[in-house]
Amino acid sequence: MKKTISSRKICVAPMLDWTDRHYRYMMRLITKRTMLYTEMITLNAIIHGSKDYLLGYNDVEHPLTLQLGGCVPTDFITCGKLAKDLGYDEININVGCPSERVKKGNFGLSLMAEPELVADCVKAMKDVLDMPISVKCRIGYDDNDSYKELHDFVEHQEKAGADYLCIHARKGWLSGLSPKENRTIPELNYDIVYDIKKDFPNIEIGINGGIKTIDDAHKHLNHVDSVMIGREAYHNPMIFANVDSEFYGEQAVDNSPLQVAYKMAEYIKHQLKNDPNLRLNNITKHTLNLFNGLPNAKVFRRYLSENATKKDAGVDTFLEALTVFEK
Repeated sequence: MKKTISSRKICVAPMLDWTDRHYRYMMRLITKRTMLYTEMITLNAIIHGSKDYLLGYNDVEHPLTLQLGGCVPTDFITCGKLAKDLGYDEININVGCPSERVKKGNFGLSLMAEPELVADCVKAMKDVLDMPISVKCRIGYDDNDSYKELHDFVEHQEKAGADYLCIHARKGWLSGLSPKENRTIPELNYDIVYDIKKDFPNIEIGINGGIKTIDDAHKHLNHVDSVMIGREAYHNPMIFANVDSEFYGEQAVDNSPLQVAYKMAEYIKHQLKNDPNLRLNNITKHTLNLFNGLPNAKVFRRYLSENATKKDAGVDTFLEALTVFEK
């Protein structure tokens, strides 16, 4: 039975080095309902590394999806059980990342060439875990970008029991383009994702890629079930300020950028006290875009860029940066 999560309607994309627990905490001060994703975490890292460090999160982050990278069904079961026990709301399989690392490890975009294997991973988890399982992919890869190939891929995942597929509306190149170039150079083709939704009405389909405004999200939702926003969610986090009211019929979080920042100051104080290895910049780097478009935003960013990396920098450094908005 497919699991529906209402908060999937609007999602913040998983982004390596960006959507860590500190960023997700900040986003929860802006929107309570938007689905948040972890960075992609490989199965091998979880199995052989520090599970507490890799999988730990703050309870306020719900609803929260754990994105995993890998290709071994039994490993997905092992890590999926850990995720279930830790209370994650959903598990997502990464079939879209185009870096060299994923090519060598046979996960990410390279798995679009193996729809049966991805389906085996989906089914393995669906057979033992009572939680939603989803897949994030692209419309194609390299020269394998026909509609039939994408249709076949989605069909395999639907038959395996996937609850949700989010499709990046660009194909990816495993060779010749960097991950950064793969986010901009291949042409966007939203119509292909719309057509997939028409052909698969019984599975939730989301769209991702080049979406920069909430108005864009409204338009896409006329054709698909879910909209995932990536880079713009990081570069302009306050565009999510009214998401709860506009898409979920709930009262918007009544927070100005400065109120969000002061609440982050309390969070920073607590985090630095409890983790001696944590540097102020590890958290404040996510706040640099809170004040975009406001007077003194550049002064704020410059002050933190110059001071938050210092060894003795603490919450007082962050509070000092905020004084430019109090004048």
